[in-house]
Amino acid sequence: MALFGTDGIRGLANRDLTAELALDVAVAAAHILVETNPDKSHRPKAVVGQDSRASGEFLEAAVVAGLTSAGVDVYRVGVLPTPAIAHLVAESGADLGVMISASHNPMPDNGIKLFSRGGGKLDDSIEAAIEARIGEPWERPTGSGVGRAINDESARERYISHLLSSVSTPLKGLKIVVDCANGASSTVAPDTYRRAGAEVISIFDAPDGWNINDDCGSTHLHQLRTAVLREGADFGIAHDGDADRALAIDAQGNEVDGDAIMTILARGFKASGSLKSNTIVATVMSNLGFFHAMKNADINVETTAVGDRYVLEKMLEKGYSLGGEQSGHLIMREFATTGDGILTALALAQEVVKSGQPLQDLASTMVRFPQVLVNVKNVAKERLADSAVIKAAVSAAEAKLGEHGRVLLRASGTEPLVRVMVEAQSDNLASEIANDLAKVVQSELG
Repeated sequence: MALFGTDGIRGLANRDLTAELALDVAVAAAHILVETNPDKSHRPKAVVGQDSRASGEFLEAAVVAGLTSAGVDVYRVGVLPTPAIAHLVAESGADLGVMISASHNPMPDNGIKLFSRGGGKLDDSIEAAIEARIGEPWERPTGSGVGRAINDESARERYISHLLSSVSTPLKGLKIVVDCANGASSTVAPDTYRRAGAEVISIFDAPDGWNINDDCGSTHLHQLRTAVLREGADFGIAHDGDADRALAIDAQGNEVDGDAIMTILARGFKASGSLKSNTIVATVMSNLGFFHAMKNADINVETTAVGDRYVLEKMLEKGYSLGGEQSGHLIMREFATTGDGILTALALAQEVVKSGQPLQDLASTMVRFPQVLVNVKNVAKERLADSAVIKAAVSAAEAKLGEHGRVLLRASGTEPLVRVMVEAQSDNLASEIANDLAKVVQSELG
């Protein structure tokens, strides 16, 4: 199995993801990205950050050791969101960015995300080249050739200033609850929303190394729902552990997912003339209701594979300004090279202010189709595309659904399983078809 998944390297810290592996990956990444730099006039430079997991401390130390031993000067920025690292790489002209985080995963996990020059995520080919170079013999620099480790004390404020530069409509009059997931957004999000003009009630904003994503954040929205209703807030924002995504809860306690947020922002961008080519980019996992909402708004949709890196690739290829995922990863190309949950929340809040409508009314323009997802585990996922029996079953299911439903079968990028997703006009029909297809997949690939 490849070391890199759909979003970097991820695994159980100190078991799958060890200090030794982190050091080796850092050295290999330094070699690849430094070698491919056409400008040899400056010393190689990297930006390294982490989320609030305790294991991030030893992994950061290993990454810094690997990079500096390879002759790279490292700017350590401490606990900051993943998109902050992307921004700081672009802003500073660094050759490499490293974020140590497992995003929304439970605390025992951790991960390594790499950013190239300009703040973009690495291409698959670069990840493969890094993996191929791990553990190779190399000539180590000595003396002044060794890299230095510098604590970048101004990084947080520079990132907040960048976030606030996206705010053209102050958030005065809004009362917002923000769930920081005891993660990286704790250091940035509440302060940013307040400085943008909102009244902010902050919850789960006291990370202790162990409590990240623990019954809080974007994967546990019941905590935010309770707080929004208790406080009488206009809405709430939930971030994940590294704050590259945002989901919302409206004043009535309803979830506003990434598809609904994309619908609101796409309509707003179109109205302001900033939706390039009248097109938004989404992944194949977006709900059918999103596609219908975009059709009703006369907005084009281009689809990609799952992962905000693929969304960004399509945006860069075609010059689009907005894209994202149902999970709450949204990219606004004018301000970011990757999903940024705080930028997303700021844009959403501005649409509420500009429209004069509550979030629940804005979100109602997308009517969500019931969606059922079944994971078929321990199967030969690599044979999925070649199975005539599975293809025939999918065709039959699609014929049964017609224009009022959708079927998607997708092999996991990191596990031996196939995801069966069905959308239909009713939960019962979606469940029936999804379970029937799951049985076929199990029979054919198990």
